[in-house]
Amino acid sequence: QVQVVESGGGLVQPGGSLTLSCATSGVDISGTTVGWFRQAPGNEREWVASIGWSHALPEIAISVKGRFTISRDNAKNTVYLRMDSLKSEDTALYYCAVDTDWGYRKQADRYPYWGQGTQVTVSS
Repeated sequence: QVQVVESGGGLVQPGGSLTLSCATSGVDISGTTVGWFRQAPGNEREWVASIGWSHALPEIAISVKGRFTISRDNAKNTVYLRMDSLKSEDTALYYCAVDTDWGYRKQADRYPYWGQGTQVTVSS
């Protein structure tokens, strides 16, 4: 049974930082692609970042490039999303999605396993 659990969200002031964690079990993340998505109220789910087992360079959405970083600890079967210089428009529920091919990394409907999400609120 695959489990995906996000953590690390919270309330942060503009310009602040957070690191989200995506802990998984039942799947070996070193052999597949993991992605982060976010969804703000009234908006569609948006792809944020992905990291794959065979790619040296993970991929970050243009909207957050230069501020967000995705990384992976295979020993812990955990993926991280480091978020710096946070803005109010980054406020959303952030989801971790697991186990797809790299070619589908931006497509939410191609990930079979999802966490429950962790809320990030950027506000002064």
